[in-house]
Amino acid sequence: MGFALGPRALSAGYKLAAFERTGSTNTDAIEHARAGERGPMWFVTSDQTAGRGRRQRAWIAPKGNLAASVLEVLDIAPAVAATIGFAAGLAEEAALEKVSLEAALRLGPERPRYALKWPNDVLAGGKKLVGIGLEAEAIGDRLAVVVGIGTNVVAAPEGTPTPAVSLAALGVQISAEELFSALSDAWVEFLGIWNNGRGFAEIRKLWLERACGLGERVAINTGTMTLEGIFDTIDDTGCLIVRTVDGRRLPVAAGEVFFGSAASVGAA
Repeated sequence: MGFALGPRALSAGYKLAAFERTGSTNTDAIEHARAGERGPMWFVTSDQTAGRGRRQRAWIAPKGNLAASVLEVLDIAPAVAATIGFAAGLAEEAALEKVSLEAALRLGPERPRYALKWPNDVLAGGKKLVGIGLEAEAIGDRLAVVVGIGTNVVAAPEGTPTPAVSLAALGVQISAEELFSALSDAWVEFLGIWNNGRGFAEIRKLWLERACGLGERVAINTGTMTLEGIFDTIDDTGCLIVRTVDGRRLPVAAGEVFFGSAASVGAA
């Protein structure tokens, strides 16, 4: 079975470029935008060889995993574009729930349970299943926004800051193609709710309902310092709000997050 858009994505006018193998679907999307593509358009492969994740870590999808990037050219400010990642997390979580239905019925209480980790990851059982990365570039008077979503379908990397897991290891036996079709449809739904940032209040509410570590001890490594406290909420710009031991509520715009017992490791 090849990659195909879901019916909702087709009706919404999305285009699709599917590759047997590519270096980076994010790079493919940005290059198409520079060449005049205005989307909306998906770039997808089950064999990515040179992707990049957060902090420029290698983001390589071995054959069978899903690397998908969506290009949206929008009339918004960069600060607003940063909040689209929360809509992406919700779309991916909804797609995972859809394709996991058979496994849920078969596994019962042992079924996979998905949670959203700030800012842009999806976890299963506390392990990283999905990474989401955003890129944006001015194209004329608009902003080309690329949302890259990498899912461990058949295999998970080792030695990552947060232990990783694959759908296959969770007992979810589906293909990258099946997951992508569900994702493309879920993206239309949550992008519509986000509505160029005007609907972020609703996205924030939905995201917090699925958030990992809310109300728990947290340590955030920003690259220059480590901030410790309680994960209080996210604000209306998407910043994580940390409540410190002295009662201050401090916003964090970016960083590596560690929860619970792992917070001690992150703070070290």
